Amino acid sequence: MTKTLPGLLIVLSAPSGAGKGSVRRELAKLEPDLIYGVSVTTRPPRPGERDGQHYFFTDEEDFRARAARGELVEWSEVYGHLYGTPREPMETYIREGRDVIVEKDVQGARKIMALYPKAVTIFILPPSLEELRRRIESRGTESPEAQRQRLRSAGEELVWVKDYQYCIVNDDVAVAAADVAAIIRAERCRVQRYLDAGHLFWLEG
Repeated sequence: MTKTLPGLLIVLSAPSGAGKGSVRRELAKLEPDLIYGVSVTTRPPRPGERDGQHYFFTDEEDFRARAARGELVEWSEVYGHLYGTPREPMETYIREGRDVIVEKDVQGARKIMALYPKAVTIFILPPSLEELRRRIESRGTESPEAQRQRLRSAGEELVWVKDYQYCIVNDDVAVAAADVAAIIRAERCRVQRYLDAGHLFWLEG
């Protein structure tokens, strides 16, 4: 009896304003069975965001209690708010052979890389720093100082692209999403995945 191939864990990172959320939402049209691993955060919802769909919104006391119980794979503080990755149901989905994608900043992504060395890691790059600045400023949801902080952080985060397996320039969201989909499909075909899961039928007999 052949074993079920474990699902992929895809980690999508980008500096603020590079558009990883837009790419991930466009990707859902191409890969509808891909499960989005919703993060938990103490950040208040932005206009249009829904609890359980974009984030699990909570307060600091509950967040830290979850972390203390080991319910979070990783967590960190970003721009004064706490963000974390729930362990379940992510690990269950992967064991069942379902692919999961998570959006993580560089801090969170590096922790996940250490815990899940087989994760597929993709870094979304902006076309230019000038375009990144334009995108951050056009949001209109943050103060000028908060915008400047995001720009400073973006410059620091960009140097970590070297730690990722893939990078994609998000000049066109649809094209970038198609590139991510191509990476995922290629990763599903890696021989090592079959060997690790005991799918050796072509070597038997």
